[in-house]
Amino acid sequence: MGEIAIVRLDGFDPEIGLPSYATAGAAGADLRANFPADARDGVRLAPGARALVPTGLAMAIPEGFEVQIRPRSGLALKHGVTLVNAPGTIDSDYRGPVAVILINLGEQPFQVTHGERIAQMVLAPVTRARFAEVGDLDETARGGGGFGSTGRG
Repeated sequence: MGEIAIVRLDGFDPEIGLPSYATAGAAGADLRANFPADARDGVRLAPGARALVPTGLAMAIPEGFEVQIRPRSGLALKHGVTLVNAPGTIDSDYRGPVAVILINLGEQPFQVTHGERIAQMVLAPVTRARFAEVGDLDETARGGGGFGSTGRG
């Protein structure tokens, strides 16, 4: 089990919970919006708009791991609110503020409220590759076919 050291950032609400798992089988821990004292009303996302939503946290991810930031399915289904870069990656050597880029793909404005669960984070192992330039690649049945080459969608 990996441990992530978390620091609460100055100026943010210390009462907002740390990331937590909603159920015993949950793979992702919920992240909450934590707006600074002068912005506790949250942010309103018009349809098509995006915003960087703070969590009020910084973290130290163990070497050999990353944290993946993923959308919450309920926000996506009910409101069309998701992440622009899903999954987002937080590298093990990053120590800055954690924030989530939300986008409203829905038809109605969406109010992101203080303390609301906005995304989930998954701790995942990282495998680093070595890159080797070669003259030719091995042959496969698929070859260079892509973008729909194996059938519809």
